[in-house]
Amino acid sequence: MALTSPRRSALADQVIAQLRNQITSGEWPVGSRIPTEPELVEQLGVARNTVREAVRALAHNGLLDIRQGSGTYVVATSELAGVMQRRFADADPRHVAELRSTLESSAARLAALRRTDRDLRQLDALMARREETWASGELEAFVAADATLHLAVVAASHNDVLTELYADLNDLLRDCLRDDVGPELRPEELMDHTRLVEAIRAGDAETAAAEAAAHAMDCLRERV
Repeated sequence: MALTSPRRSALADQVIAQLRNQITSGEWPVGSRIPTEPELVEQLGVARNTVREAVRALAHNGLLDIRQGSGTYVVATSELAGVMQRRFADADPRHVAELRSTLESSAARLAALRRTDRDLRQLDALMARREETWASGELEAFVAADATLHLAVVAASHNDVLTELYADLNDLLRDCLRDDVGPELRPEELMDHTRLVEAIRAGDAETAAAEAAAHAMDCLRERV
């Protein structure tokens, strides 16, 4: 549906909000190229300058990366995620793994105490999806499935602040996971997450925390 407004500044804000929603909703995932400027003009029913202004604003905020001759790509899912991505792009991978271990361990402990039946159904579905993508050998599909599973564990903590913080770091953690896995998925190297999910299901907070921490630390040991 075309956007209309008597004021250009308000119209640009509407376009920015709509493009941001395309990103945060997952319709344009991280790494994907967004529609071209002429395509966005046609889709939104606004002037080229308004689209250009909106895209530049989102690029300035760290959500988009404008690559001359290639297109514009999604690089983060929120402004804070973009800041995190830039701020820690050159961080020691071991420190990122330690941060991941701390956050996921705390979240898994809470998830074991607070998880709902709906959370458990979601975790089971994501576990199955993770194994399917690994079997398919598609690296990016596996990285997305694994990251989504870990985010679901954190979300099952029902701590909104922890979940939002982890989500803002998720793009950075995906990069680390991609590096850990390497260019090829080998069946013998799949890290089993069954004990983590079962500990959450059983309400075993200590085991859940230990399993979550161990997964991150296994990645850390591989880097040492």
